[in-house]
Amino acid sequence: MDRRENYEVNERIRDGEVRLLGSDGEMIGVMSSGDALQRAYDEGLDLVMISPTAKPPVCKIMDYSKYKYEQSKKTKEMKKNSTVVEVKEIRLSMTIDVGDIAVRTKQCLRFLEQGDRVKVSLRMRGRENAYAAQCVKVLNDFYDGLEGKAVQDKKPTVEGKIITMMLSPVKQQG
Repeated sequence: MDRRENYEVNERIRDGEVRLLGSDGEMIGVMSSGDALQRAYDEGLDLVMISPTAKPPVCKIMDYSKYKYEQSKKTKEMKKNSTVVEVKEIRLSMTIDVGDIAVRTKQCLRFLEQGDRVKVSLRMRGRENAYAAQCVKVLNDFYDGLEGKAVQDKKPTVEGKIITMMLSPVKQQG
């Protein structure tokens, strides 16, 4: 079935002929929309257009309110089971001290334990642009300090005055 919310139901179906599917999913055949609607009413169910682009359009006999209820339950369940992965950012500088690196490493590990991805960026200022290789070394040393608790999605890359790398948590086996 389509993922659209608004289906054409019962009297809202304006097409002359429709291809009809029974309530159990069997193909009944092509007939006028009035006859199809009468069959649905005889069964105490609704006539729902499930494929309006087909020639002729495909309609199915079903309990529409029950179908909508089941769809809303499915979407709620999918939302409940899904996890939102955020991207957190940690900024470093070329002249960062050992103590500051330790603080940033602890912060990064906390983000990774929560399941978030981490973007580590280093902005070069002034004369630091001439020493981009040293800045990349700072980022690599930061990654080595994470002791294998992160995976590099994107290696350190220079983009203008900013060098970035992306980290994600290591997948647990089990």
